[in-house]
Amino acid sequence: MHHSDRGIQYCSTEYVALLQQHHTLISMTQNGDPYENAMAERVNGILKTELIGKYYNDIDTAAAHINRCIIVYNYKRRHSSLNWQIPADVHKQQGPQIKRWKTITRHLKITWK
Repeated sequence: MHHSDRGIQYCSTEYVALLQQHHTLISMTQNGDPYENAMAERVNGILKTELIGKYYNDIDTAAAHINRCIIVYNYKRRHSSLNWQIPADVHKQQGPQIKRWKTITRHLKITWK
């Protein structure tokens, strides 16, 4: 899956065709607002800042390392938003969960003159 904020480079005909050629699911916000798909944005942010290196020598090395990072994220890393539990363990549980994520409320003030 490829998630983006609807930047012009990700919406280009050539880029979308390349994703489709590789059978990649495309996820984009409707209006470029990162809060619109906060879960994907959060996962991407954690992967980029905590787990994934900045440079790789080749695509195979990058793919193998990113795969390991996703395994760490889902099966080893404790998440504060899940009451310090591991996501894979939470998915096995039944009943209500204690969730500790923050709700972001954005206010828009419009002044007419």
